[in-house]
Amino acid sequence: MAKAKTPATGKQSFEDSIAELESIVERMESGELSLEGSLEAFEAGMRLSREAQAALSAAELKVQQLIEQQGELHLKDFDTGE
Repeated sequence: MAKAKTPATGKQSFEDSIAELESIVERMESGELSLEGSLEAFEAGMRLSREAQAALSAAELKVQQLIEQQGELHLKDFDTGE
């Protein structure tokens, strides 16, 4: 099944990457993949993991930029409700 790609980058959305990564983990844990299939799944999983981490880093940077006030960065903990 083809996943939706973002028009600007041609990469999957963060949510689609995570869903595909979960699917890969399930297939690998099932023990039904051959060694070659497991290696291919692992490679795909590593690629998706790197893309998801990059998306999270970009989102974190954007949040930091959005809450910057008067030249000072005021980081807020999302759990405390600040």
